[in-house]
Amino acid sequence: MADTLTPQERSERMRRIRGKDTRPEMAIRKLLFAAGYRYRVQYRGLPGRPDIVFPGRKAAIFVHGCFWHQHPGCKVAHIPKSREDYWISKFNKNIERDKHNTAAIEEKGWRILVIWECEAKQIDALAPTLFDFLGPVKL
Repeated sequence: MADTLTPQERSERMRRIRGKDTRPEMAIRKLLFAAGYRYRVQYRGLPGRPDIVFPGRKAAIFVHGCFWHQHPGCKVAHIPKSREDYWISKFNKNIERDKHNTAAIEEKGWRILVIWECEAKQIDALAPTLFDFLGPVKL
């Protein structure tokens, strides 16, 4: 199946996709900050630059987009019908990179939590998971 958009239209759409400060990430950061947690964002000191990092707690949070990281069982995690081979290869590389980065971070003694984009839409339901992962707020 051919792409329904022109190359210029497709390029413009792809350019709008954000790699940081996404809506799910901002919702999680807002919740954590309001609860008293302080963190670093896009932390370059760890493989994969985790989205939200707590260096003192040795804890890192990745906020994954369901489509780009192929969230298992999520309706958003579909494979586009045009250029299927390209997309399957791209998604597999993303998944392998995620596994490699997670293993490298854990080898350094850090804890990791992955939050999926669809989970971040229910921020109130997600709060207990985040707070359990991080522990009590340090004053």
